Parts: sequence; structure tokens; C-alpha cells
Amino acid sequence: MKKIIVPIDFSEHSEFALKAASKLAKKFKSEILALHMLEMADVMLTTSEGFTDEKTVFFFKLAEQRFEDFLKKEYLKGIKVTPIIKHFKVFSEVNEIVRNHDADLIIMGSHGTSGVMDLFVGSNTERVVRHAEVPVLVIKNDLHNISFKSAVLACDFSDENIRPYLNAVKMMAKLNCKLHMVHVNLPTNSFKTSTDIEKMVIDFFSKADRNLDKMKDVHYVCDYTVEEGVLNFSDKIGADLILIPTHGRKGLASFFEGSIGEDIANHANLPVMTFKI
Repeated sequence: MKKIIVPIDFSEHSEFALKAASKLAKKFKSEILALHMLEMADVMLTTSEGFTDEKTVFFFKLAEQRFEDFLKKEYLKGIKVTPIIKHFKVFSEVNEIVRNHDADLIIMGSHGTSGVMDLFVGSNTERVVRHAEVPVLVIKNDLHNISFKSAVLACDFSDENIRPYLNAVKMMAKLNCKLHMVHVNLPTNSFKTSTDIEKMVIDFFSKADRNLDKMKDVHYVCDYTVEEGVLNFSDKIGADLILIPTHGRKGLASFFEGSIGEDIANHANLPVMTFKI
């Protein structure tokens, strides 16, 4: 894990993300790319060229100074931190930053149970989670320990979940974290027998791993919603990380024929890491 991107909006929650990134950076000797998106009103982009240039320089200088002050943290000592300031109009192009800097992970702050926080402007954070080509770790609290030991991956064992599963396996191997996979069986029209689920799981691992070694790490639970099932199971085994596949423009994956995985990210007190399908 060579480079970690941390979006900064100077809030308490973005500092939670920065602290978490610092712990991982020290562990893996990584570089932190501290990203601030400079919000400027649209009116500034439509005024005369000279006025726009003058205002742009002023706000960039102001942001640079505030950014520099914000990054003067004791916990960042000994870590290479590269500040990056972009205009919010190009924030949807965060993958360009990922590719240009060959980043491995994005760590973002989040407000309690209100879901992934609106960093910078409107729904840009949602777009990052939806479109990021690398895993996104969502932090909600000031984590004193970043050494994840047990993670739960919500999975419906469909073919489209193979890619996020394989990426999750690689990331958990780097973190030396035990991976548990959970399928939530619902008392609805989508209810499946144990035999039906087992057939799905066998087909999944036959395609993903070409062996069935991971069958022992699969758990089937019954609950009224997928969210409750995943959260209850995570609590039961004492997991400290929840993993969720994301579905591009559709947002967080719709698991198990209609249940929305986004609620897991919204209501989990644990850190949540997303992987793009």
C-alpha cells in the first residue's frame, strides 16, 4: 500500500480519516495524498477573465495556507504528506488523481448514522464511493486502533460479486485481517433453502478461486433485512470492519434481489470499506 488519498474539508470527521490514514501509512510506509476541493461560486467562473484569475489566485492562496496549517499534526510526523488542491468542478474526476498518483486506497470521514458525509459540495462524496476504482474506507469515529482483525463481506454470491470479492481478499491479506463472508436469507419471495445457497456458493468459488477452500468462511444468516443481518452478524463475531461491493452509477450494490446495501454503510458504527463491482 504505497499511496493513500484522504479528502480534507477541515471538519472533525475528515481529521478522523487523516488520523486513520496516518496509522496505516506508518504501518505500510505509505505516502498520504491530502486532497482538498476548493469550492468557488459559479458566478466567479462567468465574470471577466481578469477578475476570475485574480479571485482564483486569492482563494487558492487562502486554501493553501489553511491547508498547510491543518496538516501541521503531531501524528503526521515522519510521514510523507503531499497536499493536493483541486477545484470542485473536477472532483468527479477523482479517478484521474488515483491513476496519476497510482493510489491504493481512499479514506473518507463520515457523520454517524446519516450516511457518507457530504464532503466539499453536494453529492460529490457519493460519486467517489460509486465510481472509485480503488477501495474506499469510510471512517465514522476517531479510531484508536487501525489493526483490523476480522472483516465481514456482504455477498450474494452472484457473478458480479466476484471482482469485489477478489479485491477484498487482496486487501484483507495486506491488512492481515480475517475475512468472513455472509449471505442473508430473507423471509420473502427471495427465500432460498440451504441447499440452494450452497449451490450458489460452490459455483461462486469455482469461478472466483477455482477451489472451495473458502467455503469454511461462508456464513448463512436469516433476518428481516440484509442490513440487519449483516450488522447483527458483525456484532455477533466481534468484527471491526464491514466490506460492501459498490455498483458504479447505481451506487452501493443492491444485494439479494432488492435490499439496499447503502443502509449498511449508513447505520454501521464500524468502519466500512467499499469495493467496486
